[in-house]
Formats: sequence, structure tokens, C-alpha cells
Amino acid sequence: MVSFRRYNYVNKIKMAIANSVLTAQQGTFIVNNTAAKTVDHDAIVVLEDTVFSAIRVAGSDVKSTYIAATGTAVKAGAIIRPINGAKFSGVTLTSGSVCLVL
Repeated sequence: MVSFRRYNYVNKIKMAIANSVLTAQQGTFIVNNTAAKTVDHDAIVVLEDTVFSAIRVAGSDVKSTYIAATGTAVKAGAIIRPINGAKFSGVTLTSGSVCLVL
């Protein structure tokens, strides 16, 4: 059984990490062209309706893990976060623009 104190501590760490991402404490980078951008980042914020050609984790394209209809634009305002504690390693757009949260 996990102690309440340990559970509280783990949740505080998770909240601190989430706040760090939401406030972009490590900075941001705007991608607004079709060139591949390779940089580790914690989140993708879609700034306008955007079609992705690739979303990479550890160099592998995982776009279909995050987008059901991969050829259709993701609507402005969507926030995409990696699962299982991973980091995105790069992104390539077909159209649109996104903000990478570093």
C-alpha cells in the first residue's frame, strides 16, 4: 500500500512538471513552414488549423498515435502532449503553424 505522504509528494511533482509545461518555462519555438524541426519538446500547441506530416518521438513518426484522421487538419487551440512521460523529438507540417513548448 502506498502511503498518503508518498502519494501527495508524487502528485506535487507531477503538478510542478505540468505547470512548467503550461507556463513554457523552458521556452517555445514557432513552426510555420514545412521544413522538419528536430528539437525535444514537451507539448505542441496548434495555432491555426494544421496538417502534420510527422510527429516524432525518439526519431520515429508517431503521428497516428496522436491524430485519428492523420490527413485532416487538427483544429486551432488543440494541445498535444506525449504519453508515458516521453518527449516529442520533432515535427514536420504540411500546412498551418504550431508552437512547440520546450
